[in-house]
Amino acid sequence: MKRYGQVIRLQPGVKVEYVRYHANVWPEVLQTIHDCNVRNYSIFLKDDTLYAYFEYIGDDYDADMARMAADPKTQEWWAIMGPMQQPVATRKKGEWWTNMEEVFHTD
Repeated sequence: MKRYGQVIRLQPGVKVEYVRYHANVWPEVLQTIHDCNVRNYSIFLKDDTLYAYFEYIGDDYDADMARMAADPKTQEWWAIMGPMQQPVATRKKGEWWTNMEEVFHTD
């Protein structure tokens, strides 16, 4: 299992809508997340910054993320979420949500 932390910003004025959508995430999107070996997935909000945490239990992260990205219902969800988000300026090429470095963990 590998832990991931990610960060992205919200566009101004969309916080209420973003939170409303995430109070009722589509079941097909949740199933795809599960099918792609993501567990314990949380998104936290502070001001206009979103922080995501999840645990990946699979053997091929890139393949699972490609499978998630190819899912039609997930694409539909991302088409709604994408315009509400603003990637951080320091993201790596190809990143939308920026991966963060884990510097501490304890169980």
